[in-house]
Amino acid sequence: MSEQSLPDDARPEYTDALPEYAERVLDVAELIPPGRVMTYGDVAEWLGNEDSEREALSGKGGGGRRVGGPRQVGRVMALYGGAVPWWRVVRADGVLLPGHELRALDHYRAEGTPLKEASRAAEGHLPRLDMRRARWDGGEHTEGHT
Repeated sequence: MSEQSLPDDARPEYTDALPEYAERVLDVAELIPPGRVMTYGDVAEWLGNEDSEREALSGKGGGGRRVGGPRQVGRVMALYGGAVPWWRVVRADGVLLPGHELRALDHYRAEGTPLKEASRAAEGHLPRLDMRRARWDGGEHTEGHT
């Protein structure tokens, strides 16, 4: 059944507002300093820890439920990440985002993000992120983390 055939009161409402989880993911992406990266899983873990801290302060336990994991973070970045430094939220293996490799690489080089040069045998000869050196744990510049 198409939306056009639904009664007016049954049609979904569309707003310009982002879902709360998406806003939170994008907020974390904006905290990542230039030259550093977080994985999709790191962002999900950060948000999970933030939820745990909030629940502890409020005295309300969440029963250990997680709102989102790496896949949900990736989905948020794919849908809404264009307005934030999307190139700083990456795959755990350091492979550049497929379809956006050259744009991301320009950003990484401009910001001095540590890279591992690709071997001649590597497909496309594109470097990978040096995750050991580039990964950010959120330990510095965390004014926005509560």
